[in-house]
Amino acid sequence: MTMVVSRNGAKAKIVQPSAFEQERSLQQYIHANPESIPVQELREDKKLLILKREFPTNSGPIDALAIDKDGEIYIVETKLYKNPDKRTVIAQALDYGAALWAGQLEFASFLKTIDEDIHRKFELSFEDKAKEFFELSDESTDVLKSLMETNLKDGNLKFIILMDSIDPRLKDLIVYVNQNSKFDIYGVQFKFYKLDDYEIVIPQLFGGEVKKNLTPRSSKIIWDENLFFKDLTANVGSREANIVRSILNWYKSKGTRIKWGAGAKIGTFFPTVEIGGKQLCLFGVESNGKIVIVFQDFPFDHETKCSMIEDINSIGDISIPERAAKTWKSFPLSCLENKELLEQFLKTYERYFPEISEEKPSD
Repeated sequence: MTMVVSRNGAKAKIVQPSAFEQERSLQQYIHANPESIPVQELREDKKLLILKREFPTNSGPIDALAIDKDGEIYIVETKLYKNPDKRTVIAQALDYGAALWAGQLEFASFLKTIDEDIHRKFELSFEDKAKEFFELSDESTDVLKSLMETNLKDGNLKFIILMDSIDPRLKDLIVYVNQNSKFDIYGVQFKFYKLDDYEIVIPQLFGGEVKKNLTPRSSKIIWDENLFFKDLTANVGSREANIVRSILNWYKSKGTRIKWGAGAKIGTFFPTVEIGGKQLCLFGVESNGKIVIVFQDFPFDHETKCSMIEDINSIGDISIPERAAKTWKSFPLSCLENKELLEQFLKTYERYFPEISEEKPSD
């Protein structure tokens, strides 16, 4: 394709296509210019935030990892046309997706990995960058993270194959896979031009024309006590539901504020206390039958966190590794099915968070 550039209809110049000499140059370009990936052709308000280049997996590094404001996670794989294995790029991208899913990376560790990269590039935390980039409120940022966590756990990933030239066979393969599977795979072809100090990129997207359903799934569910217990009982049964009811009633009796989650698939609630003017979530109870403790958010030193983990591990069959003091850990509700074990768990929190007993009774 030849491009002609003129100023005020005169002094026309013919600009010939240029090329990315290395795949790394293409990676660097999209990392610096995520808007060059034309996902707005899928939906007008859609755009991507590149989280990290060379994201590590057991199958090798993902060229780029990105998200949109709906919490969808994108694996971006770049390949130059001159690369002899270009037709295997779809299999390679799917292999990275399988490795990311099968690795079952704890979400806190996942966030830490991308947070370090975001901070290095923008001098902002991931949360602050996401709020700025997508123009989100604090509540919407929490929803975004919840959706990202669900997509990561479920392996619900999207794939973008980005090349300087996509041949007809690869286009047909992308269309075929999209038409006959649950995968969302898009090809993006970059045409690159240079004129003086200007770089001109013309991106073209393939695969969106055969999407099964472009309507984004609901960004959140307004969970409440009734809906949560219906989902919990359906998922794990009445025995676990009784455990959760006891936990909820105990915290209510203390006047503790209960924060209900907004996940699209899994219901959650969080007993919270105010420490230093901020509401701290003590743990989360999920409607899939798990308790999640985010130790990294606790205002304790490492030694105190390890002491708390040791005390919790003394309760029945709970087993939390010491390394969780820097991240988070979950365990099944069934570990607290005995009344004495449940009381021991609740009293442990009361020891480490005396603010619980200082909470004012609910109105």
